[in-house]
Amino acid sequence: MLNIADTLHTWCREQRPFALATITAVTGSAPLPIGTSLAVDDTGHVVGSISGGCVEAAAYDLCRQILDEKGGARQERFGYSDDDAFAVGLTCGGELDVLIQHIAPDVHPHLDRALNAAVEGRPTAVAQVIDGPAPLLGSLMSLDADGHPVGDSIADPRTNAVITDRTRAQLRTGRTARIPLSGSTDTCPEELTVLVHVAAPAPRMLIFGAVDFAAALTQAGRFLGYHVTVCDARPVFATTIRFPHADEVVVDWPHRYLERTTVDARTAVCVLTHDPKFDIPLLKRALRMPVGYVGAMGSRRTHHTRVGLLRDAGLPEDQLAQLRSPIGLDLGARTPEETAISITAEIIAHTHGATGRPLAHGHGAIHPPPRPAFATGPGEDGGEPIS
Repeated sequence: MLNIADTLHTWCREQRPFALATITAVTGSAPLPIGTSLAVDDTGHVVGSISGGCVEAAAYDLCRQILDEKGGARQERFGYSDDDAFAVGLTCGGELDVLIQHIAPDVHPHLDRALNAAVEGRPTAVAQVIDGPAPLLGSLMSLDADGHPVGDSIADPRTNAVITDRTRAQLRTGRTARIPLSGSTDTCPEELTVLVHVAAPAPRMLIFGAVDFAAALTQAGRFLGYHVTVCDARPVFATTIRFPHADEVVVDWPHRYLERTTVDARTAVCVLTHDPKFDIPLLKRALRMPVGYVGAMGSRRTHHTRVGLLRDAGLPEDQLAQLRSPIGLDLGARTPEETAISITAEIIAHTHGATGRPLAHGHGAIHPPPRPAFATGPGEDGGEPIS
């Protein structure tokens, strides 16, 4: 639902009822991820999309039915039928599970606060019951930036505590996810599944080395939605004029800046200096931090020498294995712009646990189930950001 937070916030502020259709599960190929929503207000105005066009008309009709009923929630599945050319489904061959529910802003005032936080770029999370006992289906709980529940609870205190704890953990990772909660008389009596919608600040891309390759990478990083920082110890090179696409340019020794800045499991660290006096102190720290990606530029000979120096500095093999070097995928890149695409392509593949191979050479679903967190290794538990 947070993909259309601006419009939903307006409707809540105007106390306008609406029906919300949300993707709760994806099987096989589908164009949009879980948590994506389409909404219809009481005048018939529609916003958002759940399939890129394949099932929008059917979802719209179901939303209008929910609005006419003035309440309730229902689950629907949209697939593809080879037997019926006119069946509503996904032409890509995948399947979508969709929850359609009625939202009355006066019943869920906390939702307006969560939507407002999302619009303003502040962290927030909304837990939505997408499977379980009928009375709980579609129930909502919001958490603020500090992870504190806002507004109504969903179920009994033990279930609420479990939902709050899991939602808080997901808020730290900055990722929307399905969370099954099995019934337990001690912790969570209700057996249900919640979809945790998360809005978080843009992930960070830290580029070390104010070189031409960094200029191209800042532009590619901004295009992908990263908050991009360029850091270099040389003030003559680290200027905003040279890096107009960077969100910030910092003059400092790379390892010293990394020690004092904030990183989390979504942070990408790109080391482009290929100079040992900068690289080694920086990588010693970066590889011990819960960041999502660490890559370093240089030839294979440079990489071999660099790894030896890091090993001599005491880094264990499991930390050394997190280093992506030489940085980027093998695209035959030559120019700074091509290299930026090579690097960002590797970051995307690493984020989603993908192979980086051509799709034409693969088999099975194009979009496998998402991984629960950005990183493998030290950051995969979605732990607290560090400073």
